[in-house]
Amino acid sequence: MLISISDGLWVVDGECVKFWGFVYPTRSVVVRLNNGGIWVWSPIQCGEELAQEVANLGPVTHLVSPCPIHHLFIGDWKERFPEAKIWGPLSTQKKRADLTFEPALTDDAPDDWCEEIEQFHVDESRANDEVLFLHHKSNTLIMADFSENFTDEFLKTHWRPWQRWIARHWGVVKGKGYAPLDWRVTFRKRTKLKELKATLLSRPVENVIMAHGTMQISNGQAYLNQCLAWI
Repeated sequence: MLISISDGLWVVDGECVKFWGFVYPTRSVVVRLNNGGIWVWSPIQCGEELAQEVANLGPVTHLVSPCPIHHLFIGDWKERFPEAKIWGPLSTQKKRADLTFEPALTDDAPDDWCEEIEQFHVDESRANDEVLFLHHKSNTLIMADFSENFTDEFLKTHWRPWQRWIARHWGVVKGKGYAPLDWRVTFRKRTKLKELKATLLSRPVENVIMAHGTMQISNGQAYLNQCLAWI
């Protein structure tokens, strides 16, 4: 089930879920940290086979929710891996008061992974916020909803005609890969956003992995220029 993207980094695709009547694919990223601990980003639904495959990589030490939308299965993972720490921005923590989190994620990565994974908090919108992660060893940028990159085939299979019109109008399709329009138009100011774009474009990003849509494996800088063009 796990697909190796680079040394110490894997992805795994899960089942589709519905959100406000729209069907979305799901995807997790799994990273083996230098200390051998396993870092799981945006945990998907976890069956016995996947849990065993991840456990075979090493002890699961971190379960990460990047935004308040990506939290559905994190409690299930915690039950399977009770020693793991749970992380998320303050918005996720407020939504999941039933879980015990570590300090809220911000622009500053915690000591647990700061030397290996850089993070950026996109937090100037009234609609949503998200923490992006850059895995330095593989030069992989990990985004949840900040880029959605649906193919025509996926949309024709899962979305109704009026929904496909929205996807094209919003630019959440291959060839653009933008963040959803309702997010983009609700930024109070774009100073930090423009600084983030410049920072990301200055990094040697090789791969771009998003939760929803086609991953960009190689040519990451070209993809970033495309998917951040709206900023």
